[in-house]
Amino acid sequence: MIKETIICYGHENVKATHRSTLEITKEDYLTPRGDCIICIKANKALKDLSDELKEALKKGKKIKIRIIVDDIVDELEAFGDERLSFESDVSMVIRKSDYVDGRTLAVKANKAAKDIKRELVEKLKNPGQKVIVEIIVE
Repeated sequence: MIKETIICYGHENVKATHRSTLEITKEDYLTPRGDCIICIKANKALKDLSDELKEALKKGKKIKIRIIVDDIVDELEAFGDERLSFESDVSMVIRKSDYVDGRTLAVKANKAAKDIKRELVEKLKNPGQKVIVEIIVE
């Protein structure tokens, strides 16, 4: 099993209404237009992930992504893709589609930002709310 943990934080402009993507960013701000972003000030972007995780994703492995805020947990599944480049040093995007660019972590996800539990999203709207995101390859 490979497990990577990312720590990030909520922001008052978190909407989590995007229909096809979900994003985690190292940026320290969020405009109201960023409707796919679930947390900011992440301690890792794509470039920072372990080589072990990147290799598994390039082989198309299935991953679980757990979003944890206090005692609320939501989980989604997605897949790696051989086209992944892990270029971004700012963010990571999980997509429902199979579109890949330099910011893509995984594709063919079963959830996007709009599908995240609303009770969790409410907590994500609190500036400074600590969020733990786990990426797991079994």
